[in-house]
Amino acid sequence: MRPLKVRWFGGASLGAAFLMANSSIGPGFLTQTTVFTQQLLTSFGFVILVSVVLDVGAQLNTWRILTVSELRAQDLANKLLPGLGYALATLVILGGFAFNIGNIAGCGLGLNVLTGLSFEQGAVISCVVALVLFWVREVGQMLDGFTKILGTVKILLTLGIAISAHPPLGEALHHTLLPAKLSAAAIVTIVGGTVGGYITFSGAHRLLDAGIKGPGSVAEVNRSAVSGIVISTIMRFVLFLAIVGVLTHGATLDKDNPAAGVFRAAAGEVGFRVFGVILWSAAISSVVGAAYTSVSFFKTFHPVFARYERVCISVFIILSTSIFVLVGKPTQLLVFAGAINGLILPIALAVVLIAATSRRLMGTYHHPRWMLAAGWVVVFIMGGLSVPVLVEQVGNLVR
Repeated sequence: MRPLKVRWFGGASLGAAFLMANSSIGPGFLTQTTVFTQQLLTSFGFVILVSVVLDVGAQLNTWRILTVSELRAQDLANKLLPGLGYALATLVILGGFAFNIGNIAGCGLGLNVLTGLSFEQGAVISCVVALVLFWVREVGQMLDGFTKILGTVKILLTLGIAISAHPPLGEALHHTLLPAKLSAAAIVTIVGGTVGGYITFSGAHRLLDAGIKGPGSVAEVNRSAVSGIVISTIMRFVLFLAIVGVLTHGATLDKDNPAAGVFRAAAGEVGFRVFGVILWSAAISSVVGAAYTSVSFFKTFHPVFARYERVCISVFIILSTSIFVLVGKPTQLLVFAGAINGLILPIALAVVLIAATSRRLMGTYHHPRWMLAAGWVVVFIMGGLSVPVLVEQVGNLVR
């Protein structure tokens, strides 16, 4: 057991957990949480609670099935039905690309707060930083260390802001369990932004790359998946409490960058600069996660993509940056990315769940029935809610 513990606390398992958690609490979540908390106030706690339950159903199933099968999601899908993996990979890549445009937008917003540079200039500088991170060090080692550090920084800084905002804890707890308001758009967007699209597979693929796979790794995989969910849940509630505290004290938030207003109202100019650090670190780590996982799906199409992985990652980041510079609208893009990935989640999860019932693919492993049931609940809920929400967000983007 000792080697397992060493690998867990210092290696790829914790790195995979932080990779998923950092991807799920990126700039989209920061912006989406602020927007919907303004609408729902303390009832947004219920949205977070529901999203956590849905996250568990999606993540535990996906990570466990993929690592036991020892196949990436697209390869598992192709073995289930020839050609299905290519369709799934295309869908996830498109969702990851939408996310990465939003992530680059978040980088621009963060550096704008810190330096006063335009959103576009901040995005281009952040693009260069992300490229350097990939080319200077080995990708897997960089992801493990980089995401652990940024995850810790984000949680500690946001906790400080939440404490200074003096949120109404009793009311927040009450409405987390018994909400006064509900919003389907909030649920779809938050779930899509935290475990939708490529995020569903980010940690599982990282574990496969690290050689943590097969039926014997189930316990370690479960720990890693649950840790990722716990890390992201802590951050969600801390950020939610910070926003509620500010709003209940009568603050008016900036329409173009509402999350920034939370930190300025809670801690003045110092808090505003802290927000810049949090937003930029969240965005740059999400750029890393989106590019890494999305490019991992390219490997399905041709071996050349695996051979030139770093080149593909670089092109992916550069194209994301170019589109943001041309299109603009950072806040709208961040919300739209969550909505479109909210639709991808039930499709991708359904494929994985069907594959889990195939003895040809899973061998002697029997996936727990309660986990299958929980996964299908997520599929039906997200599938039913996501289409109208996505249509609404498309309308908001083109206006």
